[in-house]
Amino acid sequence: MPDSPISLAVSSLSFVISATTAWFTLFRAGTVRMTRPTTIFFGPDGKEGSLSPKVYLRTLLFATSKRGRIVESMHISLSRNETLQTFNIWVYGEERLVRGSGLFVGESGVAANHHFLLPRDDSFFKFTEGTYRLDVYVKLLGNYRRKKLFTETLHISPENAKRLIDPNSGLYFDWGPDSSRYLAHVDSKEERGNKSIPGDLFGLLMDIAKKDEDSPKTTVLP
Repeated sequence: MPDSPISLAVSSLSFVISATTAWFTLFRAGTVRMTRPTTIFFGPDGKEGSLSPKVYLRTLLFATSKRGRIVESMHISLSRNETLQTFNIWVYGEERLVRGSGLFVGESGVAANHHFLLPRDDSFFKFTEGTYRLDVYVKLLGNYRRKKLFTETLHISPENAKRLIDPNSGLYFDWGPDSSRYLAHVDSKEERGNKSIPGDLFGLLMDIAKKDEDSPKTTVLP
């Protein structure tokens, strides 16, 4: 006896549901996105008196697919008028910081502090008065082109620019949910301490690399 129209409809619906589930769980690559950073920091990296600039932010990276994605690299572009500066040294983590490379991002996401620095031989950039556009990019494994995750316009006032002349001062942009904009304020190194914005990342990276050479079983840096 041939199948009834109802049975055929139920079978077809079951097949569609199974195929859709397989697509979202097994085959769909998805991409990586990030939440709006609650804090963005412009200021010096390193010990007291350091002139090497750094951009810091805290955010959640998450994948739009269940299989997750691998972030090969992450960097920041900071532009002002006709000037474009790329902060391509990426360090992330909480209490333990590591050089960014090959970070797996799942559907539930990875919340971390992200620090972006200039190469050691390219430290002439200074945070001066003006309007800046901050762009955050990632390069995903399997993708040929980089992907822009976030963009924001930030302003350094003349007053804050004068305070940033002090190499021990840094500028914070804290997100205000009521005003829906970033609120800027400058803190000195003594005021902010070293808890949330650890300094001397170059020194930290060299220490990690040295430990890696002394202990082959422990691999932290590529």
